[in-house]
Amino acid sequence: MIQFKNVSKSYQNRLALNHISLTVESGTTTVLIGSSGCGKSTLLRAVTGLVNPDSGEIFLNEVRLTSQTLPELRSKIGYVIQEGGLFPHLTAEKNLQLMPKLLGWNMRKIRERINELAELTALPIETMQSYPSELSGGQRQRVSLMRALMLDPQILLLDEPLGALDPIIRRELQEDLREIFRRLKKTVLLVTHDLGEAGFFGDRIVLMKNGTLVQQGSLSDLVQRPADAFVTEFVNAQRSPLEELVR
Repeated sequence: MIQFKNVSKSYQNRLALNHISLTVESGTTTVLIGSSGCGKSTLLRAVTGLVNPDSGEIFLNEVRLTSQTLPELRSKIGYVIQEGGLFPHLTAEKNLQLMPKLLGWNMRKIRERINELAELTALPIETMQSYPSELSGGQRQRVSLMRALMLDPQILLLDEPLGALDPIIRRELQEDLREIFRRLKKTVLLVTHDLGEAGFFGDRIVLMKNGTLVQQGSLSDLVQRPADAFVTEFVNAQRSPLEELVR
């Protein structure tokens, strides 16, 4: 479970998060969505300790996130960013080995875990010897997901993980990711700008605007029962030109 209690954050007098209170239930997928600059990525990064709130509290499985608890809590968090964020001078396998080696895992345990995750993410094991530049965008994201899952974290954070992929690869990865979420039953917090993708993944969708939470619920809630005019405007803006043409 992730709990935000009255969390605020400002950058040079610009309010990025404005007294956010939100609970992400254990074993569910919550999707943060909104226009660029609305605060969704800032909220996600606050969970990792990359952003320090000016006020408020964050709890991970009822443990308050502080500078003292952060080192231990980080091992329970997997984090996937857009385009993977892999170290370019290391092979996929070496990227995956970094944290387990730091924690003292032996090579047998590391290789067993890599094999498990390669099967889970449908990535050929021989891919592990390739460098990031030798992998396709979809393969890099699969390796990035493997890295996030390497320590079997309780919480999985994903910041626009599919945003840089072409539509065909993106759709394939969407299907695989949703199946992985369902199988592993992790607590997932995912950021996207795409309402359709939010509906595809989310047990719950949280729409943000100017650092505030505008509406929470299912995709049908946002479409059929908008909380205000902004929700309707946001939904209408997400309708694709193709959809309009085929009407």
